[in-house]
Amino acid sequence: MATAAPAKRLPSNAYTPLASGEQYQPPVAASEKIPELTPRSIGWGLFLCVVFTIASAYSGLKVGQVMEAAIPISILAIGLARLYPRRSTLLENVIITGIGGVAGGVVAGAIFTLPALYILKLAPDPLESILICVCGGCLGVLFLIPLRRYFVSGMHGKLPYPEATAITEVLATGEKGGSQAQLLLQATLLAGVYDFLVTTFQVWKEYLDFQFVPAVRLLAERAKVALSFDAIGFILGLGYVMGLRSSLILCAGGVLSNLVLVPLVWMIGREHTAAVYPASVPIAQMTAAEIFRGYVRFVGVGAIATAGIFGIAKSIRIVGSSFGVALKAFRAGEKSSGERTDRDLTVVTILIGVALSAVAVALMFGGLSRDPWVILAGVALALVFSFFFTSVAANAIATTARNPVSGMTMLTIIISSLVLLRLGLAGAAGMFLVMALAGMVCTALSVSGQAVTDFKTGYWLGSTPAAQQKVKFLGVIAASVAVGLTIVMLARAFQFGEAAPGDLRVVLPSPQASIMKALVAGFMSRQPVAYILFGAGAAIAVVMEMLGVPALTFALGMYLPLELNTPALVGGFLAHYVGRRSEKLGGAPGAGVRERGVIIASGLMAGGALGGVLGAACRLIPGYQETWLHTPFYGDALISQSVSALMFVGLCVYLWRGSVGKKEHTV
Repeated sequence: MATAAPAKRLPSNAYTPLASGEQYQPPVAASEKIPELTPRSIGWGLFLCVVFTIASAYSGLKVGQVMEAAIPISILAIGLARLYPRRSTLLENVIITGIGGVAGGVVAGAIFTLPALYILKLAPDPLESILICVCGGCLGVLFLIPLRRYFVSGMHGKLPYPEATAITEVLATGEKGGSQAQLLLQATLLAGVYDFLVTTFQVWKEYLDFQFVPAVRLLAERAKVALSFDAIGFILGLGYVMGLRSSLILCAGGVLSNLVLVPLVWMIGREHTAAVYPASVPIAQMTAAEIFRGYVRFVGVGAIATAGIFGIAKSIRIVGSSFGVALKAFRAGEKSSGERTDRDLTVVTILIGVALSAVAVALMFGGLSRDPWVILAGVALALVFSFFFTSVAANAIATTARNPVSGMTMLTIIISSLVLLRLGLAGAAGMFLVMALAGMVCTALSVSGQAVTDFKTGYWLGSTPAAQQKVKFLGVIAASVAVGLTIVMLARAFQFGEAAPGDLRVVLPSPQASIMKALVAGFMSRQPVAYILFGAGAAIAVVMEMLGVPALTFALGMYLPLELNTPALVGGFLAHYVGRRSEKLGGAPGAGVRERGVIIASGLMAGGALGGVLGAACRLIPGYQETWLHTPFYGDALISQSVSALMFVGLCVYLWRGSVGKKEHTV
């Protein structure tokens, strides 16, 4: 039986500004020496980092949302502590969470950029993909270290740190960890099996189109008004985590695209006998899905790009202040107290790390261009953008828990393209170099945002900063290898972006990468651009901003197929009603309802994504057939879709009862 560690409580001034002369004393005092960097903490941290990297890569490519790994990993860390005769210490759990949490940062950098190279038919070598992520991730950690004291202690009580607060509370009140971990694993296993079966074999229909109903079929054929629903656990969990408002906005974008714009294009163009650019076949011969891919999706691209520009504009003040913070910290810095809880990696170590990263970047760019000025410009752009955007990301995460990744990456692509075009680099080589550079910068700012959350958690609980910083590099390497190989595998089993003529593989929409591809192709090649469609999307994004609606969420809904938006809305409604039940109960029971709901939803996301990846691996088996597992009713639309709907309702009931059920989850 595991020996329980003494309970650790946060001091009363953990979340409030300190009075003059007051010092913050964490639960684990600087004078205490307890296990922190151990084979247990490093081993489990790396294992969970790899698992959540694989799951996050699939989720990001399917619906454009990367799983936030740190909170479920912190729950698992508490549960894993009970497997040992000596309970894991609080600081060991911080290390597990810190290493595992790197997954989300590295994956965000990878899926925003690397799939664009596959869409452009410039598939990178797996080692190149890994190197892009490793260089960017290491730069993000290295450039954040000198800023740590400013963000975690200098701004104590002044910045809210929403995600770090949640992780800290989980780790500090770990007595619930055993039951929470069991619930998380149960939901993960259920969704993993469910999504694996439905996306890999012919057991029941994954997608519901309701066209077994004559009126719905007639509407789709004559007006191109087509309804669709992807009945899987992963998106149900995603919608729950997003909440009702965000899922409503996401689905509203899909409604505008599929139920308004697609029928309008059909009505206006159905009499044309020739193809209208950018589509390659006449509108009269197109299905609703083909009209969406050929025309309406470009409107979504314009909306997403414009929403990203709004994000840049809104963060100008943060960018400016962050530049000042970064320059001040690097020029002067703050004196270390010499205590264990205030000990960073040395400046020499940071400089050596930056130099090694720069050399790796130069070697990679040297394989793309022999021009020394192009190589030098590429290295300079990577270092400058990573340096300044690191502080921007840290500031944004500490304030709102939202990292302006899309806008900063688009800005990197635009400026880098202009610089490299001036140096004479264009075409395929130019697009590859720009996307590689954008991948490094995107990974750097994503990882730095995650790292500042980890450093703040460690500050609140009493970790050793230098220890946290050392293992960050291990997490970056593990996540980079995992995401690089996962993307290679997924690229063989699926198509990224949109379906190519004659290619029968399933499509992963890869929304952010598709936007980056369109952006870099517009700059670095002479391809025609559908300016009117992009402009229409831009106007829609402007209208959303004028109405006070989050334009990026709405635009993402416009770009994604409707079947990915509708189940998220179901999850959002479940979250709303679970939240109302928790408010009615109040106090500890109400908080328990909220916690269980988020845990189950996180499990559905993790399990569903892992099931999807396992299904992708099966598709690579020679001779693979979906009919390896086939039910007699699969080909009957009425029965198969009805079974699918009932199974999805069963998942909803499981999420509801698991959250609000009267049964208490004991340790």
